[in-house]
Amino acid sequence: MISIKNVSMAFGRSVAVSDATLDIPAGDSVALWGPNGAGKTTLIRCVLGLLRFRGSISLDGRDVRREGKRARLLVGYVPQELGFHDELGVNEALRFFAALKGLDEVDTGATLEHVGLAGHGGKRVRELSGGMKQRLALAIALLGDPPVLVLDEVTASLDAVGRAEFVGLLERLSGAGRT
Repeated sequence: MISIKNVSMAFGRSVAVSDATLDIPAGDSVALWGPNGAGKTTLIRCVLGLLRFRGSISLDGRDVRREGKRARLLVGYVPQELGFHDELGVNEALRFFAALKGLDEVDTGATLEHVGLAGHGGKRVRELSGGMKQRLALAIALLGDPPVLVLDEVTASLDAVGRAEFVGLLERLSGAGRT
């Protein structure tokens, strides 16, 4: 599903990723571990086709450089830093991101229930806790039912209880065959 071959990426003279190779079969889960500045987010941005790199990356056989848009359609992405407009309603946010993904309609109630946010659709984003915002970001990433989820340090800003709840949610989702 995800094939990374000899990928290197530098910012000027500073090497962020050096000769990374990784094959992730469909349905498998992988965690990238390393200290701050180790290149984890840079590699993720390369996988998403957002940075120029040396080597090759493909998602389900689609080269991320030559078929970037088609490759990105396979991915639901939760960034390290969430960027929501706090005055938007939760349901509005879901509909907004669904429209960006080219989806005509979204069942906001079912989508929110899927990530443990049932009953919160009428709230403003600013009213959500940090953990609830993470769940909203995951709900948005799952719009369109992508076969690949890419999550960048999604539990870093959560407390121990929120982290355990979020990891439990991801474990339930992993049984659905997503990579």
